Amino acid sequence: MSELPAKKTTSHVDIEVRPRLLYVKLVGPQIGQRESPIISQEVDPYIKAAGKDLKHFIVDMKSVTFMSSMGVGVCIAMRNKAVAAGAKAVLFGTTPELVKLLSMMKIDQMYKLAKDQAELDMILRS
Repeated sequence: MSELPAKKTTSHVDIEVRPRLLYVKLVGPQIGQRESPIISQEVDPYIKAAGKDLKHFIVDMKSVTFMSSMGVGVCIAMRNKAVAAGAKAVLFGTTPELVKLLSMMKIDQMYKLAKDQAELDMILRS
């Protein structure tokens, strides 16, 4: 990943590259039609650059309170790309309301869910 910075901050996403891990913090409060393609454009090169070295793909959703169908779609697309590279996909810090939405759409079955730092640390050790 030498051509990409190890940390990148934009108005919609904070990206941090760690050994065998890509940490993507979505900057809320909402991920909708306008934000989704921008997030995808920012994150996709990092997933591609990590390739098969990527073990964990973490999407931090602590600051997100609303997500449109396009926001859900970008989460699915990022997850699919990360899993294709061999990574475990994790949603971290998702609000109870968003967990309900994601559960209704079966997205919770595509990602591991970590509601707090202790759960995230346990997933990362596995």
